Amino acid sequence: MRVLSAAVVVVLLTMPAYAQMSTPNINLMPEFQSKSPEEKEADAIKDKAYKESLRKIPDAKASSDPWGTVRSTDTPKAAAPTKQSKSKTGTSSQ
Repeated sequence: MRVLSAAVVVVLLTMPAYAQMSTPNINLMPEFQSKSPEEKEADAIKDKAYKESLRKIPDAKASSDPWGTVRSTDTPKAAAPTKQSKSKTGTSSQ
């Protein structure tokens, strides 16, 4: 029984590796194909239009910090602790 279970374990462990090796070689990147002069001209026109559209985008001069108005730039000053006598109940007596 142990031999049979060991054989099953070995088969189950080797099946994923066998499945990876049994796939056919698929080339996802076909060989480089040269472009015709019309395609090259169309690409140049598209590239030029893209660069012109990038020039139309204004530069961001303002800060993009959404919490900028909430947060202060200077560090808050800590208030000096005042000495007050406390009673046994934890309330301050004055």
